[in-house]
Amino acid sequence: MEITKIILFCCWSHNKIDKDSLLFRECKFVPVEHLDWSCLTLGALRWGQIQIANSNKINIASRNTRKQWMLQLCDALDVFYPNEISKITHRIEHFKTIRKYWENQQD
Repeated sequence: MEITKIILFCCWSHNKIDKDSLLFRECKFVPVEHLDWSCLTLGALRWGQIQIANSNKINIASRNTRKQWMLQLCDALDVFYPNEISKITHRIEHFKTIRKYWENQQD
């Protein structure tokens, strides 16, 4: 499998809001692999969503290669997905209990 997509992250800061418009002071584009994992989190959306933990503190690791970053992503997902499975398993059990309760109720 060959993956050749280039993913960029855009970071901007605005100077002021003028009526319904934002006036931008600067805009930076960096390859996603330059975002250090210390400022990223994972979310449970579809295959997983990478999020900026705090947009006021973005750490750049410009020496990261795509390979290094992707391996770090795989490491993070190795921890993330089992945690999500555990949460979902707990929810399933919770709603089995609720089902049993409601099955024993009269209409």
